[in-house]
Amino acid sequence: MTLPAHDDDANPDDFIEVIHDAIDPAQCRAWIERFAASRDTGPGRVGGGVHVELKDSLDLTLGGRPEWRDVEAALNQAVFRGVLRYLRRWPHALIAPLMLEVPGADGGRHRLTPERLRAMDDAALAPVVQTVLRPGAINLQRYTAGRGGYPYWHCELYPRDPRAETLHRHLLWTVYLNDGFDQGETEFLYQRRKVAPRAGSLLIAPAGFTHTHRGNRPQGSDKYIATSWVLFQRAETLFGG
Repeated sequence: MTLPAHDDDANPDDFIEVIHDAIDPAQCRAWIERFAASRDTGPGRVGGGVHVELKDSLDLTLGGRPEWRDVEAALNQAVFRGVLRYLRRWPHALIAPLMLEVPGADGGRHRLTPERLRAMDDAALAPVVQTVLRPGAINLQRYTAGRGGYPYWHCELYPRDPRAETLHRHLLWTVYLNDGFDQGETEFLYQRRKVAPRAGSLLIAPAGFTHTHRGNRPQGSDKYIATSWVLFQRAETLFGG
């Protein structure tokens, strides 16, 4: 499989991956039209509440909506391809948290090393990743020009959830559905990096405080994105019990 080019501004040490053309821009435009026609949108929430001084957006959660199942599936497929690429670039994102073993050519089992992971094709690597990681709920979001944005510096880990789902977030991702506006970048605080939206591009980065970030306000026209997380499987799934 031929992979799209890396982001031109990529820093090999910042753990931020931008994959252009992860989604066809024409498909992105069609999803924006469907979003605009939907009656199920609502104010964006942070930490379980609406705080427009922190995040001002119009959101649509795709999970549980049969009419959006095709979009949800297409996004998850594109993100999964991106995650396989991400893990080949930074394999310890998968193997550092868990001591994983994989079948060897000799019929035995072998510790999964970075070298072994990078040598695995998609068919071999995919089930290992699916054993450890799972997709999160996807939101489509519109940020209104000159007003909307997520200016609060934040990370994606949040300890309020009694079931600790938000603490299972391992990676964040965003698919930019449009461009053609000024500003509106995803800005990472400690990496001193701004990722400019480009229709069809996929951004993947760690979910923890090291990648504290914000969504700058778009100027000139509205900004549309799809966004979610890649989570660890729960302990009862990984280890039983």
